[in-house]
Amino acid sequence: MKEDFLKAMQFRHACKVFDEGKKIPDEHLRFILEAGRLSPSSFGLEHWRFIVVRTQELKERLKEACFNQVQLTTCSDAVAIAAKVEDLRPGSEYVETRFACYADRPDVLAWVRKFYADFYSGIDVRQWSITQCHIAAANMMTAAAFVGIDSCPIGGLSAPKVMEALGLDHAKYDVALIVPFGYRLNPQPPKHRLAFDDVVEFR
Repeated sequence: MKEDFLKAMQFRHACKVFDEGKKIPDEHLRFILEAGRLSPSSFGLEHWRFIVVRTQELKERLKEACFNQVQLTTCSDAVAIAAKVEDLRPGSEYVETRFACYADRPDVLAWVRKFYADFYSGIDVRQWSITQCHIAAANMMTAAAFVGIDSCPIGGLSAPKVMEALGLDHAKYDVALIVPFGYRLNPQPPKHRLAFDDVVEFR
């Protein structure tokens, strides 16, 4: 089991060009999206909305908004991750729905509401939401690798152009990143990582 997981991590790389003739089976795509849906999030707020882009016309628009990176037009499916903004306001219907799990413990619910309101007032909400979405993206990419599907996280983009292409309201969402998924066209390049002892410190 551990070996299978690490094998998927070794398999995963930032695939720059996908094989346009290969499409991801629906069952695999749903598996990848489910890995994103089940990801952890701060306060359990599930900050993300996953927009699966399949039409070539929309892929072309996203490619233009992402500085003409060919991953967008050669992939099988691209998942744009929109980070919630407006819904995260303390007291919003969305937040209250998420906090409903504490409804049978009024004292805990009151504490969570206050703690969240205090936390919210001192952060950059958009950046916080985007950061949470990156957790889901990482899990989706690892899940994809586990079933032999390649990916490439794209953060180099023009957010206003992506928002326009996807028809997203800037007051309600921001763009976290776009992750194209598909099957590699070229052999995987060598993976370069720092040694374990260079990045891990025990205290």
